[in-house]
Amino acid sequence: MKKFIISGGGTGGHIFPAIAIADELKRRIPDADILFVGAKDRMEMQKVPQAGYPIEGLWISGIQRKITLQNLLFPLKFISSLLKSRSIIKRFKPDAVIGKAVLRP
Repeated sequence: MKKFIISGGGTGGHIFPAIAIADELKRRIPDADILFVGAKDRMEMQKVPQAGYPIEGLWISGIQRKITLQNLLFPLKFISSLLKSRSIIKRFKPDAVIGKAVLRP
């Protein structure tokens, strides 16, 4: 059985293409085991399970353009998410990890 981790979220422009990738993987490899990883409290935490896939959340957010409490917490969130990501990879043992990003001009 092939195992895949897919990550990408925050907005529909990231989430829905990532779900389409998962759907195509399942079509081509019916016994594929797919796990999504995303940010807690973001849209992907609802949309991915609605599409039928499991998801694990990380305590992470983007950096704001001004000084805020969230920016002060960013290093702690980053380290926490890095450690949890490493734990997820060690436990799940994926054959491939796919990150979905949207490039803007």
